[in-house]
Amino acid sequence: MNTNHQPVQRFSRSRRRFIRTSVAAFSGLALTRCGWRQGGVQRETASAGPTDKLFVYTWSQYTDDKLIKNFTAQFKAPVVADIYESNEAMLAKLQAGGGGNYSVIYPSDYMVRRMIEMGMLHELDRSRLQGLDRLAPQFQNPTYDPQNRHSIPMSWGTTGFVYNTQQLKEPPTDWEYLWKNRQQLSGRMTLIDDVREVMGATLRMLGYSYNSKDESQIKQAYEKLRELKPSIAAFDTDAWRSQILAGDLVLAMAYSTDGIKISQENPNLRYIIPASGTSLWTDTIAIPKTAPNLDAAYTWLNYNLEPTVAAEICQRQTVAIPNQVALEQLPTQLRQDTNLFPPESVLNKCERISPLGDFDAVYDRYWTQLTSS
Repeated sequence: MNTNHQPVQRFSRSRRRFIRTSVAAFSGLALTRCGWRQGGVQRETASAGPTDKLFVYTWSQYTDDKLIKNFTAQFKAPVVADIYESNEAMLAKLQAGGGGNYSVIYPSDYMVRRMIEMGMLHELDRSRLQGLDRLAPQFQNPTYDPQNRHSIPMSWGTTGFVYNTQQLKEPPTDWEYLWKNRQQLSGRMTLIDDVREVMGATLRMLGYSYNSKDESQIKQAYEKLRELKPSIAAFDTDAWRSQILAGDLVLAMAYSTDGIKISQENPNLRYIIPASGTSLWTDTIAIPKTAPNLDAAYTWLNYNLEPTVAAEICQRQTVAIPNQVALEQLPTQLRQDTNLFPPESVLNKCERISPLGDFDAVYDRYWTQLTSS
């Protein structure tokens, strides 16, 4: 993998549907990714819980029942995991003081940078971390957090399409496919509910950067999306899965973690990365400055850096991992999955989404016009 293409994240609005759930060790729950299936979930929130527990605020696919049970059994530390829908939802809760009991959070790369600038992340004590040298070289000094001073990379991936191979005889290959085939796709496709992803993909189609700060280019992308909007069933990050499985949708813009997972559920569904390139992202593990349980937080970080643990997460949840030692432990078929671990030729066309400071407001303004009209 090219060290010039560190998967750095993406996005702003919703990445995954908000599941207001908590996962407690020994609770007998069954929690799968992003709300596909839930059972026996204990509804407990960090704002009300005792600080002797380890409260984790995370995306749904990173902290499953098995991970929590194994950690608790080994370290005798009760864990409660709350799930959030977007980086912004997580940030807003912490800013509002509702996340005072969280000792571990999972911000995406652009949000790490933002939270560092806001002084919200604990600077990691490297003497308390074990296994940083197991990370692949391109993950050891990421641009969003040099030397991983405030975060540890957890997972990385791309954004692309999931489509039904039985209903779309001509497969989508690039972003322009949506516009060229919008009549056929009308009412049967969804785009992610995420301003930077959707605007970024449209900017890429027009030959511009995902991180353009030229308002005339943003306006062009907005106008193209206005053309497409009548054919879009919804801007949605999660509900598309049940709809595409039921045959109500034939195509959905999706993150690789979701797209690969659902293609395993139904062999007629396939995830593809657009040929002209897409966004490249990283999700991390970090400790907020307000963390009440630092000892347990460091134990959690070290546990997730263990190659066996990282490899198991990759296999159970189909997420690409930055842990080089863990990667070598994966089955050959998984290591050679080019959607999960894209080759250099694909990565060279991808682009990291970066925070744009005050210019983010320009994206938000056009996004609001698009989605509210």
